[in-house]
Amino acid sequence: MADITGNKAAKNYYIDVPQPKSSFHVKGMDNVDWGMKDRLSRIFNPKSGNTLMLAFDHGYFMGSTLGLERLDLAIPPLAENIDVFMATRGGLRSCISPSFNKAIALRCSAGSTVASEDVIKEVIGVDIEDAIRMNASCMAIQTFIGTEEERSSLNNLATTIDAGNRYGIPTLGVVAVGKNMARDTRFFLLATRVLAELGAQIIKTYYCDDFEKVTAACPVPIVIAGGKKIPEEAALEMAYKAIQEGANGVDMGRNVLQAENPKAMTKALAKIVHENYTAKMSYELYLDLKSKI
Repeated sequence: MADITGNKAAKNYYIDVPQPKSSFHVKGMDNVDWGMKDRLSRIFNPKSGNTLMLAFDHGYFMGSTLGLERLDLAIPPLAENIDVFMATRGGLRSCISPSFNKAIALRCSAGSTVASEDVIKEVIGVDIEDAIRMNASCMAIQTFIGTEEERSSLNNLATTIDAGNRYGIPTLGVVAVGKNMARDTRFFLLATRVLAELGAQIIKTYYCDDFEKVTAACPVPIVIAGGKKIPEEAALEMAYKAIQEGANGVDMGRNVLQAENPKAMTKALAKIVHENYTAKMSYELYLDLKSKI
């Protein structure tokens, strides 16, 4: 019977040896179809190879929350420096103009809210036809590795991957960390690799110790989640470390929308993601812009 001994014993991740890319700027995606490459190129900047996502899909399980009380007022001012809107179909259709022409990471899982005991019971909440109508650049599915809902959430993921492959739409596999779930290197090594091996073209996970091992072991791009609000300097430092250690993007919501100046925060993050700014340089930029915009 299989066990996790191999995960414990794994040592050499060849961190200093990048995964070869022969013809395309997105990690592990040389052999996918033209249409999927086109969508991936909307998500990941062809020059930097990275992406800056703005997550404002929290309402699908949290309801209205700080910084997201009014999507129609909070999101449009931030669009300039964002590559991808990560949102629900309801939030997009009701509050965000399609004239922004941003890539869309469409939240396609649903089923539990903070009113329940734990938000781990989900189903596929958006079918492929509506994802196509929304012109989704990718479909986001939450997964709950290590819980009693692991099997059903991985089934949601696999079903969505199959549907997306039929129409050239990538799937973003999201690694959830619930109330009783580990947040260590070993867990993220397991979860990210499982989602990639099931066929997810993009993985969203959290930054952790030895993060370079997680990105080295994952054959597709990893985008880090921002998580709960932390001080702006710390959030920029986390984004910088993640990119330096192999992440291909940052997807922040609360750490942008609850910042003292969200617009200055998006500009500072974009410099890290696309222009090789250090954490110190980006924080200095944030402080400078905070009083001007």
